[in-house]
Amino acid sequence: MTGGWVEKYPDDVKAILAAGHDLGNHSENHKNMSQLSDEEKTEELMKVHEKVRTLTGYEMFLFRPPYGDYNNAVVKKAKECGYYTIQWDVDSLDWKDYGTDSIIKTVCEHKHLGNGSIILCHNGAKYTAQALDTLITTLKEKGYTFVPVSELIYKEKYHLNHEGRQIRN
Repeated sequence: MTGGWVEKYPDDVKAILAAGHDLGNHSENHKNMSQLSDEEKTEELMKVHEKVRTLTGYEMFLFRPPYGDYNNAVVKKAKECGYYTIQWDVDSLDWKDYGTDSIIKTVCEHKHLGNGSIILCHNGAKYTAQALDTLITTLKEKGYTFVPVSELIYKEKYHLNHEGRQIRN
């Protein structure tokens, strides 16, 4: 959830939550978090947090930094604000608008695809919605199951590696 998306699509935010999905923080203004002061990081996290809480009563606790831009200071500040920082290890490349078939092939044949993978998709990308049914069906046929990120992640004694995967400490 970005601040602008929450404001523009409040009914969708409520519907996503009602369908049993996690709501995750993606910052108020989609800025490069590692370039911000600690005060600005807090503001980026907590402004959208408050919007979602006011709208739904839900306390978000998952944060994916925009652009995958994070460092230790971002992770530390997010933790201070009550967030687990999440990355991905499979990029659908949907943001490049190559088409539905490209998204499906990119994900299903990705070299990092495996148990515990987090797949990056964007709700505003041109072909993502068209690809989702086939993508989900294909991955299920390959034996994968889908769980909310909150059920997938480690919540203590871990670090993020350079590929965006959590590694137990």
